[in-house]
Amino acid sequence: MDARQIDVLNRCDPAELGRRLRAVRLSRGMTQSDVAGSGMSIAYVSRMESGQRRPTVKVLDEIAHRLEVSVEELLGQPAPREVDEIRLTLDYAELSLESGEPLEAATRVGEALGRLESAPVDGLDVRARFLNARAHEALGHTDDAIEELESLVAGGAVSGLMRVKAGIALSRVYRESGDLGRAIDTGEHVLAELTESGLDSSDEAVQLAVTIAAAYFERGDSGHAVRICRAAIAKAEELGSPTARASAYWNASAMQARRGDIGNAAPLAERALALLSEGQDSRNLARLRTELGRLQLALDPPAVEQARENLEKAAEELAWSSAAPVDRAWTQLGLARAGFLAGDLVGGRELANEVHAISDGHAPLAEAEARALEGQTYAAEGDMAQAARAYQQAVLVLSAIGADRGAAQLWFDLADLLDQVGLADEARAAYRRAAASTGLRARTRTPTRSLV
Repeated sequence: MDARQIDVLNRCDPAELGRRLRAVRLSRGMTQSDVAGSGMSIAYVSRMESGQRRPTVKVLDEIAHRLEVSVEELLGQPAPREVDEIRLTLDYAELSLESGEPLEAATRVGEALGRLESAPVDGLDVRARFLNARAHEALGHTDDAIEELESLVAGGAVSGLMRVKAGIALSRVYRESGDLGRAIDTGEHVLAELTESGLDSSDEAVQLAVTIAAAYFERGDSGHAVRICRAAIAKAEELGSPTARASAYWNASAMQARRGDIGNAAPLAERALALLSEGQDSRNLARLRTELGRLQLALDPPAVEQARENLEKAAEELAWSSAAPVDRAWTQLGLARAGFLAGDLVGGRELANEVHAISDGHAPLAEAEARALEGQTYAAEGDMAQAARAYQQAVLVLSAIGADRGAAQLWFDLADLLDQVGLADEARAAYRRAAASTGLRARTRTPTRSLV
């Protein structure tokens, strides 16, 4: 009996172990006397089966031999072969996620979870639940992903780097779903625990820090977000890890871009791309290529060919990675804009139209921007009626998002586009929505006159 089995024996419920012993004995058609043999008394076997005595390591080995079963089966643990099979199933599930097959991954994870339910194995059940959450995220099942990740992060049942990974994923999913407060609170809580446990220098801890920074920026606290990123970059440089350093540079680049500082954002993104190319995370590499491509399209003048090259590579990598619909939708939108800026109006419009099927409601901001881009292609062709209809569809999609800070720039762009096609009232409304999305509100009030 190995050390793990001894630990399981010492921690198991004697009553449960006794019921298992009795069930196996009866299934073999044996009596308590047969099990006792010459080395122990029938009364001792009876007390074990009733849960009144916990067998010693030696006794359990002897009983397993007489019953012709493995010690693992008596302890309610899977046999070594079964453990290997479960581990292999999870390996295939993870490979399916990285290959862009979340349905296959979900099926394999479900199979592993079913086997682990009857015979839990320390470590494998946590990994299975984490992969289950990743599969839900990749399938666009945000609520299911959040519930699974919350169960992993809550309490102290899960620790170490797996807890960090779950915290990063939970903070990210919260942020992508628009729940910025929970994204920040969850991330900071896990990060504080890491600092106490000395894991604050891990690659995952740096990634968690920049994930929190992104949520702060989305909430409007750009100063604090930048400070977090600077600290993360300093930590990443100390670590010398390509993945951690790339994560820090990537988020710093994104924040510079949203501030309008494209000139400084592009070099940061290029630096992150070079670093991440040294690693193995295909999804993050693809997402970074998309971000860099979009930054290159925003330069003055746009670096269209360079952007298209990055976006096409991103699309290829996302096609076989565990990317969520949100990632694929933004990449497709970037390709559509590259086509438009290159003068391919029909091709750009067709690519933009595909964004809606890819997103399927998971990336409403990308869908609204795609509608606006479709309108721009029509306007460039002189078809103002079709352009107006596309802009109005963009307004409908964007209105469903609410006063989201991330929508402010698109509302402002839409206002200008609506004005260009003669929809003055709609343009004024869009300008007001742009202001509301940044948190601005009118402070003027009409005084109430009392009637005497």
